[in-house]
Amino acid sequence: MLIVEPDADGLGRAVELLRQESVVAFPTETVYGLGAHAFSEKAIAEVYRLKNRPSWNPLIVHVSGVAEARGLAERWPDAANELAAQFWPGPLTLVVERARHLGAVGPRLETIALRVPAHEVALKLLEASGLPLAAPSANRSEGISPTTAEHVLRGLPDVPLILDGGPASLGIESTVLDLTGETPKLLRPGALGLRELREVTGAIALPDEVVDGAMRSSPGMGARHYAPKATVILAKDVREVEHGDLAGPVAVLSYESVEDFSDELVAEVLSVDPREYAADLYAALHRLDDAGVATIIVQAPPETEEWLAVRDRLRRAAAS
Repeated sequence: MLIVEPDADGLGRAVELLRQESVVAFPTETVYGLGAHAFSEKAIAEVYRLKNRPSWNPLIVHVSGVAEARGLAERWPDAANELAAQFWPGPLTLVVERARHLGAVGPRLETIALRVPAHEVALKLLEASGLPLAAPSANRSEGISPTTAEHVLRGLPDVPLILDGGPASLGIESTVLDLTGETPKLLRPGALGLRELREVTGAIALPDEVVDGAMRSSPGMGARHYAPKATVILAKDVREVEHGDLAGPVAVLSYESVEDFSDELVAEVLSVDPREYAADLYAALHRLDDAGVATIIVQAPPETEEWLAVRDRLRRAAAS
């Protein structure tokens, strides 16, 4: 595997691999993606193989602009126009009806999930390749999403090339909104908050629980997801968790001072601001895994809408 700079030479190598129906890891503003030609059965099969991804888990297709997205949709609702004008490029994925002349991307769905990423390297790669790119997070299925090229290298060593665009600025996946019904429906909370979306769409329906193995139109809906190697325990007050019987070493992940914790515990203290917390969450979990921690006691975030995406990721990371 090669980590390369996203200069003309690096982008040229990446484009060549994509056109050969291989895969390339590249940065977006959310997390690093494992890119492949979205309508190549060979390339998509390689994505699922490398990630050990369940066949029922769909993929998001990244495109370079609104016109390219519309070309992949059977119907492009007015809400899609309004949302794209407001939030693309950016961390918003729209689920619409798939154009009938196109094959399905992964599971045999009648829908397609589309996004225009807001990262210079991702947009350059999309434009240079001229391809729509399916790009799930560049990590093994259920694991922590990568926010640096080094995370990809450690998690998926068989990927032939990684474009290094530095740390992902948002650090958490896109928000996924389903526009196929009368009322827009949230499928996955993410980096774009519901408050901003409601200013454009009005009411938004909240997601239903989906059992693993059932078909769904968005990724990130599995019961266990975004999980480190260590066992994650969510607690309202981490000081009340008896850690003597837990597998060690034990770490604490908090957004408050950890001065009162035992000195033998590894501690990661993130921001009290939900956006800043989200931006460093996966990186912090990677750091704790790299430190050999066996158990992570996580201070449960507030039950407010601003923390919805973070709560979703931590709940799935803690699932058995």
